[in-house]
Amino acid sequence: MSTSCATVGTEWLNPVGTRLALPGRNNHFRKCELSRRGFTFNGIVAAGASVMTTSVVAEPSKGLERLPFKPEGYNYWTWRGHKIHYVVEGEGFPVVLIHGFGASAFHWRYNIPELAKRYKVYALDLIGFGWSEKALIDYDAFIWRDQVVDFLKEIVKEPSVLVGNSLGGFTALIAAASLTDEVKGVTLLNSAGQFGDASSAAEGTEETALQKFILKPLKEIFQRVVLGLVFWQSKQPARIESVLKSVYINSSNVDDYLIDSITRPAADPNAGEVYYRLMTRFISNQRKYTLNSVLRQLSCPLLLLWGDLDPWVGPAKANQIKEFYPNTTIVNLKAGHCPHDEVPELVNEALLDWLSATITPASSLETVSET
Repeated sequence: MSTSCATVGTEWLNPVGTRLALPGRNNHFRKCELSRRGFTFNGIVAAGASVMTTSVVAEPSKGLERLPFKPEGYNYWTWRGHKIHYVVEGEGFPVVLIHGFGASAFHWRYNIPELAKRYKVYALDLIGFGWSEKALIDYDAFIWRDQVVDFLKEIVKEPSVLVGNSLGGFTALIAAASLTDEVKGVTLLNSAGQFGDASSAAEGTEETALQKFILKPLKEIFQRVVLGLVFWQSKQPARIESVLKSVYINSSNVDDYLIDSITRPAADPNAGEVYYRLMTRFISNQRKYTLNSVLRQLSCPLLLLWGDLDPWVGPAKANQIKEFYPNTTIVNLKAGHCPHDEVPELVNEALLDWLSATITPASSLETVSET
């Protein structure tokens, strides 16, 4: 699956697409200061209801440890007869990372090593992406929800925190809504998902014979031809490199590691068919999944690490989420759609502070009360 598939304009698509424009960078970086009631982060106060909108930017990966790239992948789990790839590092309270559209566990390359110093970190590839099987199934948001839910039950096997970027963010939300006792917190980085009325989106008119037997087949043929050409173009290494260099704050991050993590999955024989199914079946039906319905079912603390300069999912959406779900902390960052790989120092620091201030103490108290 190629990350350059974001030539189709939709917020569900992968972070690194042709339409993304990012700002220049400022290399000033300061340590975080933790307080009992919240945490102060380089000019950002994140304490639930009170959030300053001052944003920060930092050089993305200088001096950070990076997850070693393994062409064969790390660990595999069989789910519903399909091969699912995941990474696990560290010990302690579990934190599960979920990538965005077209990406993989390797997109968390600068986050896994740092987080694993204090937590047990899992990063899995959603089915159809990365090193997981390119299964020829009907893709749906609830397929990925079920995958994450079963991963927590069968692999993690204890309460955890879910962290997701873009499509992975929405997947984390719907999984958390299904496992309210097991998911102790959720972190979203420029999450996909829309506010709206799911019931109205689900309503449709009955197909006529002309539509069903003539127009629909012709439309499918046209879509296959066009999307086949788009996929072929988007998976070329030179094209991927060009797109990445145009969307990352620091182009030095566009290295062989990142390019290989995109081109290898795209070379799978089933990748083109998976791309077609995602574009025509999942993306076209995205309006039937709404943030309203999911947030109503959520009961755990929510952290938003938001790239304010994301042209797809701007800060207004983060504010709307917080207004709808008050148990939310916002940290604003001068970054685009995937801040975890653009400004990983800031994301790691903010996430670790939130975990230690909000999640870990509560989990420790629950353990003591149970004993």
